[in-house]
Amino acid sequence: MTATRLLLAATSLSLLATASPAAAPPFETPAKVAYLIDLSSGAELLAKNADQRMPPASMAKMMTTEVAFELIDGGKLPLGKMCTVRPETWQRWHGPQAGSTMFLSPNEQVSVENLLHGIVTLSGNDASVVLAECIAGTEQAFAAQMNELGRKLGLTGSNFGNSNGWPDEGVTYVTARDLAKLARASVERHPKLYKQFYGQPSFTWGKTLGSGEAITQGNRNPILGKIAGADGLKTGHTEEAGYGFTGSAEQNGRRLIMVVAGLTGFNQRIDESTKLMNWGFNAWQTKPLLAAGAKVGEAEVQLGDDDRVDLVAPKAIAVTYPAGLTLGDPRLKVRYNGPLKAPIAKGQQVAELVVTLPDGTVQRTPLTAAEAVEEAGFFGRFWVGLKQLVGLA
Repeated sequence: MTATRLLLAATSLSLLATASPAAAPPFETPAKVAYLIDLSSGAELLAKNADQRMPPASMAKMMTTEVAFELIDGGKLPLGKMCTVRPETWQRWHGPQAGSTMFLSPNEQVSVENLLHGIVTLSGNDASVVLAECIAGTEQAFAAQMNELGRKLGLTGSNFGNSNGWPDEGVTYVTARDLAKLARASVERHPKLYKQFYGQPSFTWGKTLGSGEAITQGNRNPILGKIAGADGLKTGHTEEAGYGFTGSAEQNGRRLIMVVAGLTGFNQRIDESTKLMNWGFNAWQTKPLLAAGAKVGEAEVQLGDDDRVDLVAPKAIAVTYPAGLTLGDPRLKVRYNGPLKAPIAKGQQVAELVVTLPDGTVQRTPLTAAEAVEEAGFFGRFWVGLKQLVGLA
């Protein structure tokens, strides 16, 4: 069942002066799909067909990158590991018919680090497959890892059949909401790797035929250099999917993640991506709610060496509302599926803070365990059972 705890301090969190309805600022876009979320508050600022299944094109490479990030930060994949470009892979993924490329060569040895640059900055279809084969042996086995991680991250509307988003008769599909969750995972779970690989303006790899000059390609990210704080993530384009983009930018500690898809042209993608991100920063404002590490509430724990655990904000939490408006005090609740079952790791996400604004808008942000709770031993479980038996628990 879902346990709900009212925050006793909610009435003292007077953030804004008066109670006025918060009308969402209007935003119109020709994109068939559009989604924008403010990570500082969890507020969804725009959701147009956000749960509609669609082909991701090269935006699928975000999941290829995320699988690698998980392995790297888990100590299972060194950035310096060398991967071999199989001749068969090169044959399939070179030339104009193979789309965007890193310009790899057959039997070339390439590090995981350089392949990631080739995937993230150059959108190399060849780099994606080479990395997939290097990690899992075959691209099919790697796709299984992609889907396993997708389930772990809560991507309930997505499935991956290959590592680069190449059309595969509908096997690979995503939703805008899932792409935003995936982008958020890269930003929050792997901040160092995100900073290292995303947002690079260009990357140099391969040589031209004949003259042998080094090949430098620019990042296709349409908001780099146009939006302050833009640092990711990934474009996508196929005839089937149209032009799409999952992007992120941070300004004054406030990070937005956007998704647009189904656009009809390269320039239209630039225009709509820039407009949407500017609208997110300019038409909305935030107000601090809780500091990072602040205790928000507590949750009941079952069969642990403690029967309760404090819930804290893993980062600073804000509330987002339309620019120029004032709001009354938000209503705050803590929700979790409980009682929680031990063991619980310190920092594990175990609950969420639900903030309801006076106009009924709901914003959700995760809460984590302030400390670890281990499983109770035999005598601990006996004592818990005894307390329940006599009505003390």
